[in-house]
Amino acid sequence: MGWRRAVQSASLLIFLASLAAAAFDLNLGFWPPDVFLRMDPALVGLTAVSARMISLAFLPAAVVLILGPLIGRFFCGWVCPMGTTLDGGGKLFGSRPVKKSDLRGWRSIKYLGLAFLLGAALLGVSFVFTAAPLSLITRFYGLVLLPVLMFLTDGVLNVIRPLGDRLDIPTLTYARILIPRFTTQFFVLALFVSLAALARVAPRFWCRCLCPAGALLALASWRPYIRRSVSAACTGCGLCAGHCPMGAIPLENPKTTCYSECIFCRTCEKVCPVGAVAFSRTRRPIAAASEERPSPRRQFLLTGLAGLGTAAVGLTGLHTLQAKPGEGQVAPPGLLRPPGTRPEADFLSRCVRCGECMVACPTNTLQPVWFAAGPLGMFSPLLTPRRGYCDPHCHRCAQVCPTGAIRRLPDPERLWAKTGTAMVIRQKCLAWEHQKSCMVCDEVCPFDAVEFLLEPGNPVPVPHVIEDRCAGCGYCEHFCPVQNQAAIIVIPMGEIRLAKGSYLTEGRRRGLQLTLKPLESVGPAGEIPVPDQGPAPGFTLDAPPDSGETLSPGGEGAPEPAPGFTR
Repeated sequence: MGWRRAVQSASLLIFLASLAAAAFDLNLGFWPPDVFLRMDPALVGLTAVSARMISLAFLPAAVVLILGPLIGRFFCGWVCPMGTTLDGGGKLFGSRPVKKSDLRGWRSIKYLGLAFLLGAALLGVSFVFTAAPLSLITRFYGLVLLPVLMFLTDGVLNVIRPLGDRLDIPTLTYARILIPRFTTQFFVLALFVSLAALARVAPRFWCRCLCPAGALLALASWRPYIRRSVSAACTGCGLCAGHCPMGAIPLENPKTTCYSECIFCRTCEKVCPVGAVAFSRTRRPIAAASEERPSPRRQFLLTGLAGLGTAAVGLTGLHTLQAKPGEGQVAPPGLLRPPGTRPEADFLSRCVRCGECMVACPTNTLQPVWFAAGPLGMFSPLLTPRRGYCDPHCHRCAQVCPTGAIRRLPDPERLWAKTGTAMVIRQKCLAWEHQKSCMVCDEVCPFDAVEFLLEPGNPVPVPHVIEDRCAGCGYCEHFCPVQNQAAIIVIPMGEIRLAKGSYLTEGRRRGLQLTLKPLESVGPAGEIPVPDQGPAPGFTLDAPPDSGETLSPGGEGAPEPAPGFTR
């Protein structure tokens, strides 16, 4: 037990370190931050089917699957961070040993779930994000626990910051933590609380009955080379069966083993009072194995057909983007995908909704979407410029994507990965509607895609978007001073999404002129200098600008207040 807990803890720590490397752009050398995701055989196998692809990046999952016939479900019992987390969460609720017969009907659910996911994948629809353990656990730690941890750390800094002032420690005085915020976090939290609470039904209920990766490994571990054997010294006390976390040892005959359910934890070997249990390379154990067959073939096929039918219904929905844009195509107006994203059908067949790209995004603009992309696009990444802009120098989302749903692009190509086009809402714009001087969108645009012109009847210049220069980065929308909805927004019109080929070539073919401003006029790391445009509407300076005094409302000659406000 000591060795197993140590390996589990080390594996979980490495997983968390990989996630932290993605979140804070740390270099772990040869260790990719998405390597655990690529170990999940269900995630990789079903994505390979839905996307019709084979990649060397999927090699870790192949290794895990190949080890099944050798050492059984070793990955489930020793490596998987999902299993380790549920082991710890189950202790909070308490668990009770149950007889194998109590869950005999439940065990087949994982095989039926695998059949459903496979049926949908045959039509190019990926539902793997609903059940793949590494996708679920990455969302849990990345979208729920990481923001909470950063929030608490920032709270600690706020408490000890006066100490930094007193001791004259500038680093402590000015340290700030930007807390990421994500949608769907309560849903993800409720899901994991529910899975942990299932320990009240049986230990590792998820691994026993629901996990599709466990189903694949169970099929590969039917008769592993290294497996449990029981000697003639066994007294039949049943102590091993009572302690088995997977219920792989039947109470009625503890000398036998359901090898496909054994996770190689060796608990039975530790608790045996007479030392009759061993895990060895014996090809023929003394006690015959007692195996549970997967679901009947007919039930498996029917469930697969149900998955295929569900995918077909989804593909014919009004908001599905599987078809090419054209007459009669209804597309969500605000569906902005990350730069370098493949065409929607290809993207959704590859995206496993792990949330790794959202965790890695330095401006927190990537958010999991609910139903804006239809049921088939749930939890996929969405650009939200009002929350954060998309830095044209950054492409960390692609660097951590485990399936290539977001293509990795070199810097010259990344610049031309247009995500949409900005559009001015004139009825909300301070310059257009309220005739107030405001040039923020022009000042912050890194592509110089906004120009201000005088229009008849308006005393101040008003913004116009030069579409051929706009890359859809969202700086303008993010920094727009108009509250609630910005007066300039980015829509997916004119986006470039390629499964292969050059973005630069395609952009030039479309006549785009995407060129960044000089760095000194934009500022480093998105710190855009916004020139002083004078007091906000409804305010005036009571003293000369250099007097050091503050703004006050009203005053003689003050402009009229903004609509909905009184002086």
